[in-house]
Amino acid sequence: MTFTVYQAPAGLFPELVQELRTVREITAARDPLVTASGPPYPAAFAADVWLDPAFVPFESISDAARTLKGIQRNWSLVPVGHFRRAALVVEKLPRVSARPLVFGQPLPASPLGAFTLWDERTLLLSPRKTEPVPGGEYRFVEDKKGPPNRAYLKLWEALTRLGTMPGPGDVCLDLGGSPGGWTYVLATLGASVTCVDKAPLAPEVAAMPGVRFVPGSAFAVDPAAYPGLSWLFWDVICYPARLVTFVRRVVERGSCPRLVCTVKFQGETDFSAVQALRAMPGARLMHLTHNKHEVTFALLPEGQGRPWPGDQPSAA
Repeated sequence: MTFTVYQAPAGLFPELVQELRTVREITAARDPLVTASGPPYPAAFAADVWLDPAFVPFESISDAARTLKGIQRNWSLVPVGHFRRAALVVEKLPRVSARPLVFGQPLPASPLGAFTLWDERTLLLSPRKTEPVPGGEYRFVEDKKGPPNRAYLKLWEALTRLGTMPGPGDVCLDLGGSPGGWTYVLATLGASVTCVDKAPLAPEVAAMPGVRFVPGSAFAVDPAAYPGLSWLFWDVICYPARLVTFVRRVVERGSCPRLVCTVKFQGETDFSAVQALRAMPGARLMHLTHNKHEVTFALLPEGQGRPWPGDQPSAA
């Protein structure tokens, strides 16, 4: 039987289970892992998805390590129990680098698998997974001098995972961008940026080349009023239903070809908003390492960016 393993972000295991129940039959759930029947599904609340999972019996710690090394070199552990025993297996495996990523540089290209000890004599493993970093956690060498807040890390991660980003010649609209973490990122990439917010930008961001600030409400903005607009960014605190309405209007009018928006949940998770956004052609929903109780929605023109690896068939 074909099945897939999904890894929940820390603290969001119930959300992942609830999301998957609407589209797959869940066969087991051990925080943070959920096994479900069927092919991979791009779950919004999955930090990582194991694409070729299998249960493999083993006789000893050394046997488990030999089994993993016989498949490929690089493995990351996601423990669900038997913690000491699992750690002993890791000690017998080649070390996997956990160095932070450098924004703008290519993602690691070496195959990286994931495994856990399902019980004392059974490995649950997958040589392939959607994210090329351990546990789907994107950690970066941080910029501790330029950005006015840590929101820039969300945009770094979103653009890295999408596999495309603005550059010189691009016209960007950053809605709800104060104090300017996202505007800072876009300006450093060489794009022209207009930030709209009721609160002002940090002075050092407002002074950057290519940056313009317009005081006002994000909801009052008509993207069509910005000729040549190539990217729209949204990190506004609002109910998800309001974001869905805004995005639908942008898409229906063809006002902007690329969108990156944070869906911030006010209280309980609004799965109806998640489903509405997912239904849009070309939509991508992902929970970023730097998201909290929120997910990131992205829309790109067909054929652009990094395809979701779960859509790629196994080399086997």
